[in-house]
Amino acid sequence: DERHAFKMVMGFFTTADSIAANNIVLATYKHVTSPEVRLYLLRQGFEEAIHTHAYQYIVESLGLDGTEIFNMYREIDAIYNKDEFILSMNDGIFNPDFKTGTFENDQLFLENQCVFSLIMEGIFFYSSFAVIFGFQRQNKLVGSAEQIQYIMRDESMHLNFGIELINTIKKEQPELWTPAFVERIKALVDKAVKLEYTFATEVFPKGIFGLNADGFKQYIEYIADRRLERVGIAPMYNSQNPFPW
Repeated sequence: DERHAFKMVMGFFTTADSIAANNIVLATYKHVTSPEVRLYLLRQGFEEAIHTHAYQYIVESLGLDGTEIFNMYREIDAIYNKDEFILSMNDGIFNPDFKTGTFENDQLFLENQCVFSLIMEGIFFYSSFAVIFGFQRQNKLVGSAEQIQYIMRDESMHLNFGIELINTIKKEQPELWTPAFVERIKALVDKAVKLEYTFATEVFPKGIFGLNADGFKQYIEYIADRRLERVGIAPMYNSQNPFPW
């Protein structure tokens, strides 16, 4: 059960950072003109590449089947559906002809930032981090957990940066942040929480060392509320954090 949980999390991680890097390079960088922001995006893209290499290093070091792990996003619906959900948000802004400057396109760009910062980096990554730190608390896979700690340090910065970007756009273009747009973001977060809960039930069919899918449901809801609050949206779930560590 522990082996299954670890492999599932690695199966998600190995594709997730590539998706995040593509969003930076192919979409965000192109449409944000602030030089300071662009400098940080270059750093972020570099860090995503290091993360992907770190996952590969873990897989090789532990003697896991790389083909199995790297193909999990094709084989396991719970991983594929998370990836597909994120990629479906890219249809517009990945178009080579897409340009900001209209209300609709600016709002579409802002939506993309909300999905990537609040959901991809703020929810999807954090539940998988918690699994790894569950191992660490049992003094298992301590080398892998140390690498994941460095990755979480980076992702925390990416998350804070993304939230700053969202809040700055809100300040510069408050007309984009309509009640209908807020409801759209809340609906996307709710869908992401449900996808993440489905993933948790796949990771923990029975539960390991005090972690189970029900606990993760609360944790995911708690994390989602924290992300919403950072961009001025009221909490949706009001769940308590079952993992105070």
